[in-house]
Amino acid sequence: MGMDQKQTVLRLSAEKLYAQELEALRESDRDAKPAGWQLSPKAVLTFITGGKAGGTLITPKYIGNKRLIEMAIATLLTDRALLLIGEPGTAKSWLSENLTAAIHGDSSKVVQGTAGTSEEHVRYSWNYALLLAQGPSDQALIRSPILRAMESGGIARFEEISRCASEVQDALISILSEKTISIPELGREVAAERGFSIIATANTRDRGVNEMSAALKRRFNILVLPSPSSIETEIDIVRRRVAEISANYELKAAQPDDEAIRKVVTIFRELRSGLTLDGKEKIKPPSGVISTAEAISLLTGSMALAGSFGSGQLSDEDVAAGLQGAIVKDEEKDRIVWKEYLENVMKKRGASWRSLYSACTEMNG
Repeated sequence: MGMDQKQTVLRLSAEKLYAQELEALRESDRDAKPAGWQLSPKAVLTFITGGKAGGTLITPKYIGNKRLIEMAIATLLTDRALLLIGEPGTAKSWLSENLTAAIHGDSSKVVQGTAGTSEEHVRYSWNYALLLAQGPSDQALIRSPILRAMESGGIARFEEISRCASEVQDALISILSEKTISIPELGREVAAERGFSIIATANTRDRGVNEMSAALKRRFNILVLPSPSSIETEIDIVRRRVAEISANYELKAAQPDDEAIRKVVTIFRELRSGLTLDGKEKIKPPSGVISTAEAISLLTGSMALAGSFGSGQLSDEDVAAGLQGAIVKDEEKDRIVWKEYLENVMKKRGASWRSLYSACTEMNG
């Protein structure tokens, strides 16, 4: 892909963003590749967790328990589909996209689960103009991402599967059991090529979710992705992702220093757990989920503020503006929760926190 396209596309897919790394892994990969895979399982693990391929440095895409990634890759070697479960912001979609990019080289076959997702999005639908003009035909058939993945022996991604209605979820049961989709209008069945699988994601804390049936859950290997175990791990994740995203958006601001990242992550971890890091004081949690992904968005948004309307250096006022938007989701309830945190926790933290406390207090009114 030429540089012009790289500079104009708002968000690159994982296979394009990390094209050089994937190419280096393909060239240095000496292990056996499963049917339909472009890399061996060990090379896929290196792509996800980081390492070297020849002289090329492979950046870690997921920072956390390496064994979880090994289990995910091992699942996709079998005829089982993979379901990644966790709180919002635990990198489920990010991991799903990068696994698909490494294994299949095309992460674009995605069904986005919503309340409006229908069975047609899972199986197939029709171009009704062509259908009326010439009857059921291959040209009139609109293949779902899952059907296209079956035909090419690739991986389809099903995001937020638990947001779909139960009957839409259950359309997957026969696909995962039989590995075929029947198209009675054309008098044929499409059987999945070797390499076909589905990686689904589901939130544990989302409102408006539909419980997955036991029959559907049985057809997945389920992996629970935890929130970052330590503050140092979370700081590392936030630092890496903020650097990547801000470079992609070409934000005219310096990267946040370690102290700013540590403060944001500290606030988020304490509000998430309802307890100060030293375990001495209970805190009321806000109504929304205060995730690692929110911390990353907050800091990139604060960088945009600093670059466009500030000095180009992240100030406490820039961070305070981001914190206000991330934490106060429910105007009445969260404003009080945030005020209590500011007065009972942040205010008592001494001189190094005073400037941020003042900026947050002013912003929260």
